[in-house]
Amino acid sequence: MKIALIPARGGSKRIPRKNIKMFAGKPLIAYSILAAKNSGLFDRVIVSTDDHEIAAIAKEWGAEIPFIRPAQLSDDHTGTMEVIQHCINTLESEGNSINYACCIYATAPFVTPESLKTAFELLIDSQAEYVFTVTSFPFPVQRALFINQSQRVDCLYPEFRYTRSQDLIEAFHDAGQFYFGKSMAFKVGTPLFSPASYPLILSREKVQDIDTLEDWRRAELLYKLWQTEIANDSHIPS
Repeated sequence: MKIALIPARGGSKRIPRKNIKMFAGKPLIAYSILAAKNSGLFDRVIVSTDDHEIAAIAKEWGAEIPFIRPAQLSDDHTGTMEVIQHCINTLESEGNSINYACCIYATAPFVTPESLKTAFELLIDSQAEYVFTVTSFPFPVQRALFINQSQRVDCLYPEFRYTRSQDLIEAFHDAGQFYFGKSMAFKVGTPLFSPASYPLILSREKVQDIDTLEDWRRAELLYKLWQTEIANDSHIPS
């Protein structure tokens, strides 16, 4: 069995009720649910939440809520891996056999069915434990600066102070969309950010972390622009 798991706790602090706040005409969580369902990959699309309002809205958009997540796994300190493990263990305790799981964040409006399908193909072909989305930093991270205790600028990596940009290794970061992996890897806690994972590289304009209201506004603008481009492309004669 392949499952999609969407974690969506109710206690968002910086953007209250973020998971179900309306984003470009839909509750934010709806985009992840629809991407999972429209991919045709999954036997079950499950939302793990501690919040009954989120559960009700997730059901309206086609997700299952087979359990309410315990309070001890719904605080600010609970990691994604713990939530995935809880879901897999709960389902398996009910007699389900899970081979693959995909954790899709509830705050990923740019996730697409095509990316999910590509990730699963890469997971099989690469024989990795996980595949997840990454994108490149727009500027060399080795040239990062910080403000020291004297309020002066200093180099975070002084060993690269005089290295040419073109000689620096390109760096990537987690795109914050999904983690597709083998069930056993999740269960034993194999680290995601390790050579156990294979990257699915996304362009930067398809990636936006949504943690603040500024992030939210930028994400909506990017999303609307993306949808306009899709609509325009669909009207180009072949």
